[in-house]
Amino acid sequence: MRLADPDIAVALVRLCESGPAVAEEMETHDRLDDGCFPDRAWLALDACGATGVSPRPTPSQDELALVRAVAAIDVSLGRIFDGHLNGVSRLAAQVDDEALVAIELDAIRAGRLRLGVWGADPAPGEGEPARMTDGPDGIAIDGTKTFCSGAGGLQRAFVLTRYAEEPRATRMAYVDLEQGVTVDKSWYRGAGMRGSASHRVRFTGARVLWVAPQAGALLRQPYFAGDAVRTAASWAGGADIAVHELIAILSKRPIGDLEALAVARVRAAQRTIGLWLDEGARVLGDSVGEEADLGRIAIEARSVIADNVRVILDESARIVGSRPFATGRKLERARRDLETYLLQHRLEPLLVAEGQRALE
Repeated sequence: MRLADPDIAVALVRLCESGPAVAEEMETHDRLDDGCFPDRAWLALDACGATGVSPRPTPSQDELALVRAVAAIDVSLGRIFDGHLNGVSRLAAQVDDEALVAIELDAIRAGRLRLGVWGADPAPGEGEPARMTDGPDGIAIDGTKTFCSGAGGLQRAFVLTRYAEEPRATRMAYVDLEQGVTVDKSWYRGAGMRGSASHRVRFTGARVLWVAPQAGALLRQPYFAGDAVRTAASWAGGADIAVHELIAILSKRPIGDLEALAVARVRAAQRTIGLWLDEGARVLGDSVGEEADLGRIAIEARSVIADNVRVILDESARIVGSRPFATGRKLERARRDLETYLLQHRLEPLLVAEGQRALE
């Protein structure tokens, strides 16, 4: 694959060199299971130049290749990374305070700021939803968000919230996470994606640096579709781990027709994933279609990619048997991470809506 973006090309070369060490670091991080942010692995991404690549409103083919490559090292690390790029993209494209944007982008390129996009509200009993109030010292945010990937290691996040006096209108707020934030590491107790530090966060007067002037900014196209396709690229990277591990395991066994058939099926699924990522980058790169078209392509791409990731996981598990899962091989971790991560986007209602529109 020939890359058009020289910065991403350099980052990918460096990532190939440091990838095995980063993967080992993330394996250790997963075994510790302490809920902490994977600082050492992230610093390696900084050193590669991956975290400071030039932001685009929507991901290019090169950028999706970079996201996929990071997730192919570790799915949890890929989740934090694609969230960071989503945040950087929104900062550059949607924040209308030019001075703030310039300062923040300089700090991102220097490795001083890590970003995320936090949208999930607490379930009943998990805390009060996040709300903003305007006081004498500016706008502040209080309340709770869940599934906050990168919590404890990020300095900024775009947070989906509301003004206390306008509870029905959702707003996208750019929040300083360095004060007034408490990370609850006890909330996330699952094994899948446990390396992503996706915790419950409580805000107590955290400073809001910017608020989108219009409601619904988080869902604006093409940015929302761009976020979704970056996530799908992380799914693809996790699937690459599974394919690589499957072939490594089978290479040490006698190969029969069933093994050959499984490998052919997972490689076909892997290629299908790549083709849909390329299509997503092509359509979003044009960004000239109707919003509905951009959303439709993002939904179709995620659906097909998710289905083919599951094909890879299922075929791999059936042909290798229980031993790699009982002994904690990379295939086991990739499977539990992906099975959790794929649930982040509930695609069926979106597909139903697309099908209904097609039948009108």
